[in-house]
Formats: sequence, C-alpha cells, structure tokens
Amino acid sequence: MPHADWSSFSFDGIGTRWEISTPEALAPAVRHQLLETVGDYDATYSRFRPDSLVSGLSREPGRITLPGHAVALHEVYAALYRLSGGAMTPLIGSSLERLGYDPGYTLAPSGDPLAPPRWEDVLEWTDTALTVTEAVVLDIGAAGKGQLVDLLGGILQSTGHSEFLVDGSGDMLHAGTHPVMVALEHPYNPGQAIGTVELHNSALCASASNRRAWGDGLHHVLDGTTGRPIHTMVATWTMAASALVADALATALFMLEPAQLQEEFDFSWLRVSSSGAATFSHRFEGRLFT
Repeated sequence: MPHADWSSFSFDGIGTRWEISTPEALAPAVRHQLLETVGDYDATYSRFRPDSLVSGLSREPGRITLPGHAVALHEVYAALYRLSGGAMTPLIGSSLERLGYDPGYTLAPSGDPLAPPRWEDVLEWTDTALTVTEAVVLDIGAAGKGQLVDLLGGILQSTGHSEFLVDGSGDMLHAGTHPVMVALEHPYNPGQAIGTVELHNSALCASASNRRAWGDGLHHVLDGTTGRPIHTMVATWTMAASALVADALATALFMLEPAQLQEEFDFSWLRVSSSGAATFSHRFEGRLFT
C-alpha cells in the first residue's frame, strides 16, 4: 500500500469510495478538478440517475454525444463484445434491472433472467456518437470505473504529480519510482488476503461475484447472451498499462479464457474458479498464500 508518510485525499463518487495518495498534499484546485471529473463521469454514464446522459436512452430511442474519452471505452467494449460472442455487452443494464439491480436498489427480480438486445440490432456507436433504435439501458460498469481511475491519474500527471496511487475501491493505478505491495482480497472473506502483488507504473483491477450480490445466486457479472449470472468464476484480478483495459478484462475473464484475450490485449491475470482453484500468469506467480 502507499508509503506511510504520503498524503491521502478520500471521497465518494460513482457509488464507491476513492482514495488518492501522493507524497505531498494536493492543492485545492487539483482536488476540485478531480471531484469535477468524477461528477461529470457520473452525470454522463450513471444508469442510477434519471438526469444522466445515458438514462435518457432508457426512456426513448435517440442519439447522444459522449465526451472524447468515450472513444477508448468504445474500442475496448467493441473488442470484448466480439471476442465473447456477445457475452460482454454495454447493453446488460436491462438484464441487471430485471434481476433487481435497478436504480431503486429493489434487489428483487421482476421476472426470469432475460438477455439484453444484441448490439448489432439496436446500437450504433462511432467515436463519441451513440445512437440507439429502441430504448435501452446502457451499463458500462464493467470498464467505466477503470477508465475513471485513468482520467484521475491523467489529471495528477498534468498538474505535476509524477508519483501517486489512485484507488477506486480496489481498482488502482500507480505511478512513481517506488512500487507498492497490494493485498488480493479473499473472495469469500474480505478480511483476509489470498496473496499479494507488486504494483509499479501500471494498473490493477479486480472483479468478484461477491462484491455486488443479492438474493439466491444473484450477482452483477452477467452473461449478455442469457442475462444470467455467471457461476464458473468467483474472482479475477488483472494488471495492464491502463485501468480501463485492466477493469474490462477482469470482467471478461469470467466469460473467456485468458489465451483468447491475450491475442489482442497485453495483461497479466489471476482468477479463482467456483471450485476454489486458482490459475494465474507469470506476474502473479509465487504471490499466492498456501
């Protein structure tokens, strides 16, 4: 974790807790810029806010213009939608809401699982222009928090901070000369770790079916071809150059084998199956507790 003498700036945003650690305290203007960026991202993408930009598309079809950073988000989602045969999709919001993970947090299913519409049938996304031909519930939660981690890291770098750790509730981006050691949370016991990993000038993200779970066997990682929760995996961790890619791949590892993803993405990984078996790539080797 960050060095003991570093300064910490903590706040809540997009429904999660954030902590930004730097050697020196952040100036008020930098803090304001960070908070404003988080607020803007939430106002653009949150499906839990009726006034967000994407929420309008859940009420009627139409066209919206997204911020410039949506280009990178589209590239990652389009690649993973193609590789997964539609299992990972930004249209999964309707399936999540049907299972009870809705803006009102009812946490009670309104019917049997239902697959969302197919991207190619209802959605056209080109750079920052996004058009839907029917009302849809967009949910970019599989990669959005990671992208926001990157955006905050970019602000720190542009304001002269070359050493930092951005931590969005476990999705992290590190920069600096001294690596940090990060504990990997046990998927069945948040108070324990299954191992550690050294993070140095890269991103680390995780996905776990226990993080947002409710009801009997219901959690937030769904198969976009069926609308049902995935039960073959319980937790994944990924390291990549950007938190956007690491976050997206942490979810994709619930649906795809690492070798399939490594054909197009450069990353390291660890995953724990529902049987408790851990498999991992070289950068995680030797870091697991027995």
